Amino acid sequence: MPKLFKFGNYYIFFWSNENDEPIHVHISLGRPTANATKVWITKGGGYVVEHNKSDIPQKDLNQILDAIKVHFFFICSEWKRVFDVDTITFYC
Repeated sequence: MPKLFKFGNYYIFFWSNENDEPIHVHISLGRPTANATKVWITKGGGYVVEHNKSDIPQKDLNQILDAIKVHFFFICSEWKRVFDVDTITFYC
């Protein structure tokens, strides 16, 4: 699972072999886990929280979501690089 960046003690990362899904990131406290919070990246630099299985406190999640928005283009370029795809130009 490629790690994108760290925000405090939270890791923002991709889960391997998910390139058949729309672009998204996972968030976990400490080590990446399968039950990590999932956030879809949307057109124009937005996001949608798919679920918060990590039970990240709302205050922390809001700050992390702000960081995800700031890193929108980085996340998109890393998705393209990691999953070797060039078909997500609709979003990025």
